[in-house]
Amino acid sequence: MGSRLPRRLLGYALVLLAAISLNFFLPRWMPGDPLALIAGNSVRQMSPAVKGELRQAYGLDQPLGRQYLVYLGRLVRGDLGQSYRYSGGQSVGQLIANRLSWTLLLGTLSMGLGALIGSLLGIWAARRQGSALDLGLQAVLYTLRSLPPFWLAMLFIPLLAVELRLFPSGDSYSFPRPSGLPGLLDVAHHAFLPALVLTIAYIPTAFAIMRTSLLGVLGSDYLRTARAKGLAEKFILLRHALPNTLAPVLTSFALDFGQMLGGLVLIETVFNYRGIGGLMFEAVKTRDYPLLQGGFLVFTVGILLINLLLDLIYPRLDPRLASRS
Repeated sequence: MGSRLPRRLLGYALVLLAAISLNFFLPRWMPGDPLALIAGNSVRQMSPAVKGELRQAYGLDQPLGRQYLVYLGRLVRGDLGQSYRYSGGQSVGQLIANRLSWTLLLGTLSMGLGALIGSLLGIWAARRQGSALDLGLQAVLYTLRSLPPFWLAMLFIPLLAVELRLFPSGDSYSFPRPSGLPGLLDVAHHAFLPALVLTIAYIPTAFAIMRTSLLGVLGSDYLRTARAKGLAEKFILLRHALPNTLAPVLTSFALDFGQMLGGLVLIETVFNYRGIGGLMFEAVKTRDYPLLQGGFLVFTVGILLINLLLDLIYPRLDPRLASRS
């Protein structure tokens, strides 16, 4: 891996540059004028000279190529720019930093629980291949897999939040916000429904991956040899079978991470959750270019870091990969 790491890092750097470029140009190719957001309803009464001054103040009067170079220069210095929508001196970096912890809480909790529950169900089904339990789990979970997460949210909010009033229908905490242990319980109370929706959405994927991977291992020659030696079935499963399923399971996790972020944006919007997803949705509606660029950059860096981490882990899971590097 040592000889391959510099090449991989160069590849990730090129991917990051391509993603940064797309993050910059795509919002500007969208229909709509951010000047209408910046100036508000008074933009229609403004003279061309005033509009020109306003565009100059925000750098919108410069050619697109020049704006791109200015953006890259600021990005190298760690400056993500100033949001068009949020005034009051808050930069894009500050806005994202304030929302990032909420997104990390919701994302890691729901994906972790979904992966755990789905993997356990996949192991259970694989060990009973062809049984009524296996077929029933496949039918239920593959049906869940076809349901959009936002549809589940629309189902749970009227039932659990409105009718039964068991959980809040939105936001990340109550107002005024409690402190100490009551504050932690209040955050957990507000996060329950969006985390439940995302967990249910990811369980079928984790189930399918684990079941398929384990079925491919259970019939291997080395497992038949282990059984011939008289080893206990649970020992064979934990010591020999499951470790060989880690590589495809982790690969799928990396591939699904981007899709999970997309679902996170929708769910945070539906529940008005104070994460980056809701922030990005508002930025799309209002053509807030700096905020869009900053949010997409965080998502891109997160995906690349996950893939880089897996590149470092793979040789330890499969020594054959280390011998090829």
